[in-house]
Amino acid sequence: MDEIDRVETSELIVPYRDIATTGEMQTAAYVTHAEAALQHFFRYRPPLEDEPVYAVSKLELRLITPLREGDVVQLRVRVDKIGGKSIGFEVEMDRDGETAASLEVTWTTRSRETGEPVALPEDIRDWLYRYLP
Repeated sequence: MDEIDRVETSELIVPYRDIATTGEMQTAAYVTHAEAALQHFFRYRPPLEDEPVYAVSKLELRLITPLREGDVVQLRVRVDKIGGKSIGFEVEMDRDGETAASLEVTWTTRSRETGEPVALPEDIRDWLYRYLP
């Protein structure tokens, strides 16, 4: 991957399907788009054999100013913390250079077989450190 590529950023044009009767983006759509931004970011992780699964264990949404149909939104994923069995992210949604919403998301690393929490793989941990502020 080219060093110029910014895997932690993506863009969204708010679609009509995400708009509530108030004319503002539905709350669930903020979560859906944040999850898509996280998936975009995480697909660039190093490949691992027998990789565990990553499951959302905490989610907090802060709405600052409503998004509307057609708004061009930049989504930025930031690694907030790296724990022994979890990863904390912040996903910011900016419109016209101003933050419209912010989501804090925690993923817990789980065993594919049992679903129990397991240690975050070292290769993933090392990759994530590149994105700490």
